[in-house]
Formats: sequence, C-alpha cells, structure tokens
Amino acid sequence: MPTPPTLSRRSFLGGRKRNSDAIRPPWSPSEDVFTDQCRRCGDCISACETGVLIKGSGGFPEADFSRAGCTFCEQCNTACGDRILTKQHERWKILPQISQQCLARNQIHCRTCQELCEVEAIRFELVPGGVALPEIDLSLCSGCGECVADCPVEAIKMKKAVDK
Repeated sequence: MPTPPTLSRRSFLGGRKRNSDAIRPPWSPSEDVFTDQCRRCGDCISACETGVLIKGSGGFPEADFSRAGCTFCEQCNTACGDRILTKQHERWKILPQISQQCLARNQIHCRTCQELCEVEAIRFELVPGGVALPEIDLSLCSGCGECVADCPVEAIKMKKAVDK
C-alpha cells in the first residue's frame, strides 16, 4: 500500500501544488520549510538589486534567470523579515545546463555565455574541423545564472542540482 503524501499545513490549507522546480532565493531552506515559513511579503523581491527574484507560483519568491543573474549581494537575505533566508543554509544548489539549441552545438560561432561568466566556469573546447563547444566546469560555477539571460537562443537553463 503506497504511503500518503506528506503535506505541510500551508499546502493542505492552501490547496495548491508547490512548484518543486522553482528556484528559491539564495540561502533558502528546503522547499517544505520555505513554503511553510515564507509570508510571501515580497520584501526579498523588492530588495533584489538585479531583478532576478520574482513573485512566482502561489506568490512565493523564485529566481527567473531569463531576466538577470544573481550577484549574491545579500540584499534579499537582509530584507527577509521572517529570517528564512539565512547563511545557515547553503547559497543554493543549482547548475546551468546547455541544451542542443546552443548555437555552437549547431555549428555557429557564439561565446556569449563564456564572455559573461566572471568565474570562468564556461570554456570552449576546440573541435578539429568544427566549432568550439561549450564546457562547464561545475566545480567553478557559482550558480549565479548570469549566462542565462543573454544567451541569444535561450539554450541555457538553471536546474536544481541532484544530491548524491
């Protein structure tokens, strides 16, 4: 017999399905704790200097990297009156993924993502007789998402990292 799903009080009373793919602000606790404790006041969204934080599903803040990247300025952390966003939690576990839509993967020279990556996590590996292809050094990537917004074909998406 399957076990019933565990619902938080807010999820049960709100009757809404959480967006488990949503990327919450940096230094957020787990999704269940976040949605239980966040009042959806929008203070972190208003404080965000780049505009990467938006009001998402159910009114909860989430990152929209198609708008901007995160500078980790900590303004969202400071603005959070509920003290949900704290350095007790990891900044976030997200990583870029480059799809087959990438211009370089379609034999068109483009290095926009590399040019925007301040930590130099994106490099292009030369391919004999072809166009250099993007490689992401995940050990260097900060998860800022800066590479996403300016990709001319929207080939980069930020995804939650899978714990191993």
